[in-house]
Amino acid sequence: MVRILACAATFLLFLIAPASSQPRAVLELFTSQGCPSSPKADDLAKRLVQDPNVLVLTYSLDYWDYLGWKDTLALPGNSARWRAYGLARGDRQVFTPQMIVNGTTSTMGSDKAGIESAVLEAEDHPDMPIDIREQSARIEVKLSAPPRAAEVWIIAYSSQRTVEIAKGDNAGRTITYNNVVRRMTRLGAVNGKPARFLITRGEAVPADADRYLVMVQAGTSGMPGPILAAQVASR
Repeated sequence: MVRILACAATFLLFLIAPASSQPRAVLELFTSQGCPSSPKADDLAKRLVQDPNVLVLTYSLDYWDYLGWKDTLALPGNSARWRAYGLARGDRQVFTPQMIVNGTTSTMGSDKAGIESAVLEAEDHPDMPIDIREQSARIEVKLSAPPRAAEVWIIAYSSQRTVEIAKGDNAGRTITYNNVVRRMTRLGAVNGKPARFLITRGEAVPADADRYLVMVQAGTSGMPGPILAAQVASR
């Protein structure tokens, strides 16, 4: 757990590119209802979701449950992804709140300046259109050839969840979480060729999720690398 002294109250605005169907950067926040440092990062995430040039995802963790409050939004896969990032980078550093920018850069989840710097330094995504179509409760995903070996995921999330925390270090707080990941489903691997995937909506999107996106991420065997493309499905 990392404790911080202050969190800037201003909005983070990236004047780097016009809004498009794919974001300039994907920001993955790993947070916990049991960590006293996390609410400042959760509040920053609430403001970041208003920036059309970035895509924010919130992963709730159960790491601090032993402190007296069980995180009501935590999923085992969230913790697995959190640790996998540390292994993939080679530094094995995991902490809360932690922000991973475009699958590569790690920074404090409440560090406005650090996140902004990482986004500005991020490489442009390759031109990789993702076509997402849904019909008869089936999701069809088509994408062009990626520049390297990658995995294709559907990430289902809840746009907003508000939790009243009754115990632990954040007892008495009511916190609103944004773009809360509820399920990650691996569609398959791609390597240098266009691909097409089909999956039923029920397999990929649980009842407690109201949105989903398709992410193309370099790497194999679930070991996350740079995020190559991300596309939110139309409502």
